Amino acid sequence: MGHARMGRRVAALAVGLALLTSACAGGSSSGDGTAGGRADTIVYGKTDGGTTFVHNYNVVGPAVDKAPNMELVYEPLMRVDYGNGAVVEPWLAESWEFDDAGTTLTIHLRDGVTFSDGEPFTADDAVYSLNLPVEQPEFSIAGVTYEKAEKVDDLTLTVTFAEPAFATVKQFANILLPMVPEHVWREQDLNTWTNPEPVGTGPFTVAEFKPQQVTLTARDDYWGGDLPMSTYKIIPTSADAAKAQLLRGDIDIAQGSWANGEQEYTAKDPEHNLYQLYPNGGAMSAMFNAGRPPFDDVHVRRALALTMDRSAITTTLQRTGTEAGPTGLNGTVYADWVDPELAEPWPVDAEAAQAELAAGGWTVEDGALVKDGESYRPTILFNNDWAWGSYADILINGWRDTLGLEVEPAGQPTAGYYDAMNLGDFDITAASTGGAGVYGVYNFLDSDFVVPEGESATLNQGRWAHPEADEIIDAMESTDDEAELKELGLRMQHLVVDEVPFSPLYDNFWFVQINAKRWQGWPTPESYDHIPMVGLGPDLILTLLDLEPAEG
Repeated sequence: MGHARMGRRVAALAVGLALLTSACAGGSSSGDGTAGGRADTIVYGKTDGGTTFVHNYNVVGPAVDKAPNMELVYEPLMRVDYGNGAVVEPWLAESWEFDDAGTTLTIHLRDGVTFSDGEPFTADDAVYSLNLPVEQPEFSIAGVTYEKAEKVDDLTLTVTFAEPAFATVKQFANILLPMVPEHVWREQDLNTWTNPEPVGTGPFTVAEFKPQQVTLTARDDYWGGDLPMSTYKIIPTSADAAKAQLLRGDIDIAQGSWANGEQEYTAKDPEHNLYQLYPNGGAMSAMFNAGRPPFDDVHVRRALALTMDRSAITTTLQRTGTEAGPTGLNGTVYADWVDPELAEPWPVDAEAAQAELAAGGWTVEDGALVKDGESYRPTILFNNDWAWGSYADILINGWRDTLGLEVEPAGQPTAGYYDAMNLGDFDITAASTGGAGVYGVYNFLDSDFVVPEGESATLNQGRWAHPEADEIIDAMESTDDEAELKELGLRMQHLVVDEVPFSPLYDNFWFVQINAKRWQGWPTPESYDHIPMVGLGPDLILTLLDLEPAEG
């Protein structure tokens, strides 16, 4: 057990979630294809921070800033179908099977897949790509758990684990574990190379890169079929600017929560103005830094969790009724897995919270937590680019009113937020929790991913370690029996609710905003087997393949 766990811990040392962000905001449409006269073009308005794009397609390199939408150039072996219980389905891998012991995974690749330079995608490329984060852990951004990959023949490879790993196959659907061409990458210094002309198996190539617009061109030899558009443009914008751009039809798709989207957008043209929410199985949570006092004390964690006004947050979000239960499992996606006794969100309970502090020997004096002569004034870290300050204020005011505790806001822009969270430079942080399958929701709590404060953690940024959690997570990895997985999931739910390494606030959704005047055939939350979410890679590709030019 120890060897496998240490391998996972080492492989997780990386910049992680920060790589999902890139600089992009504040732009506006222009006459170069982002407005009229673009019947054969999709325009995406990217809203998640910054003003310019960085020309860096080295997806595994150490730089935090990356080029946008690399998942349209590089692809993973598998995909997660969130419309079907978050099961894993084929992508570049056509099929796979474990041996009886669950320690050897044989992967069969699709035949006929080529890179954009015409070279075939083979087991050599897959083995090279999978071994990169094992042989060079500084390039691991996906937290891989296997030991090595080996070629069997041109379309077959094996992946070896130290222990049974049935539940871990979802890692091969991670867009942060992309398949790259060995014949291009093996000669590069991956510490410094920016990969300016990326070669991938995906449906697009980079035609033009400007700091405020990226133009991708559809391949005519893509293995997944012919795309109905020739061009995919990415422009930087802001959440507010994107609203106006969508209403004008300057962009076709954007992402982000729109507080009054149903009234301000959809109601103005219900046929074409689509504002869609897809549950992703996770929650926005308050994560505690259990690696430092006072949050290494469960009584403090419980007290703060019991005094979070979740209803006030969801009312401000204009999403009443989406308060999250304490397990971290979304009640819609994981309806068959959640213990009914743990399904309801925690109400504010000041009396119980004060009892928890007393049980731990804590008092609140002059707004600070005090014990054994030590005084602590906590802070809450959040992402300013998510406009999360108002929700942090609700929590801060609640802790002041119920406990007399003063918690200071510590908002950061996206890059600073992820840096602080990964380095453990926080007391409490607003962070997304969740994943594909119950194992995927909880495996980030594995103590293998705990690193000292000051070292970057890809997973378990809260630095919480518990032997029972490790035992359950190991057992989940070791079985493919659904009944056993459900029993393990129930054990983990009770442990999380009791120990409170994180406290869910509200259910997370993917928010998609679409202007369907130029393109039709978009999925809807009522009928989908893939989500039109930029960043999900295969799901977006499937969406684009299904679109048709709008009639008239």
